[in-house]
Amino acid sequence: MSEKNGLVFAFNLDGKGGGETLDFAGIKDWTPGKGSLWVHLNYTGTAAKKWLHHESGIDPIIVDALTAEETRPRSLVHKGGMLVILRGVNLSPKTDPEDMISIRFWIDANRIVTMRNRPVMAIDDLRQAVIEGQGPTGPSAFLVQLANHMSYRMGDVVADVDDAVDALEDEVLNEQNYELRQKIANLRRTAIGMRRYLAPQRDMMNRLYSESVDWLDDNDRMRLRETSDRTTRYVEDLDAVRDRATVTHEELNNRLAEQMNKTMYILSIVTGIFLPLGLLTGLFGINVGGIPGMESRWAFTVFCGVLVIIAICLICLFKRKKWM
Repeated sequence: MSEKNGLVFAFNLDGKGGGETLDFAGIKDWTPGKGSLWVHLNYTGTAAKKWLHHESGIDPIIVDALTAEETRPRSLVHKGGMLVILRGVNLSPKTDPEDMISIRFWIDANRIVTMRNRPVMAIDDLRQAVIEGQGPTGPSAFLVQLANHMSYRMGDVVADVDDAVDALEDEVLNEQNYELRQKIANLRRTAIGMRRYLAPQRDMMNRLYSESVDWLDDNDRMRLRETSDRTTRYVEDLDAVRDRATVTHEELNNRLAEQMNKTMYILSIVTGIFLPLGLLTGLFGINVGGIPGMESRWAFTVFCGVLVIIAICLICLFKRKKWM
């Protein structure tokens, strides 16, 4: 279906997992007795904005919250319905997972109005399930299934980030180079970016299963609680990833500093040995009269022997001082 008017798709759910496809005319003709309505909109569309503000019957305050440019995960119960804003990982090609996509929806006992600006794969999964006759049977089942789909997709990304930290820890043990710093920084940035939205989403999910709405039964609340616990675990995993990345960064810095200190130590030893020798060779290399041994053919040999003896004495002195 074309999205030029803001309508991505709409279904009249039959209560058995399937649904009838609707257009705007079908949406206007829908009544609660005909089944559960699911409307999915691109809120930037002109016709979608007109329908939301003038024909949907949703409170204007709720509409403003649904179409706001900047959102954070939250839920709000209002007149038997619920405003819910969730964040899901961005799994589109050539995008960063921490660039999390917002999905906003209004849900009550008979109707679901979801909206987005960018595609959300969890919504596409539910759409395909409805087409195949295996989708949500109503609003409460939709809420549970959407939360589950978004949670499971997050789990894969969090696991990938955790595996990446494991790999970096092994790399730091086996090799030390400055390129690893950028990899660690990127991982920390990913973990912090995802946690920015998952932490409030965890708090929102903790409230969601206890909200006082009649259309959520005990089984749905239990499943929402499981999703809430899973989200809490993801936040804890991201905290662990961030801390492990910090420790790994410190370990890398320590190893690089130790490597640099060893290099400087060797250079200092070499300098300490050759500095006196360089002084003597420089002194005897000046082109002025009076240099001892100028007329003797053994002078150069004797001078080299003296330099060797001095070098040996310096090495013995360094070893005695435990500098070597």
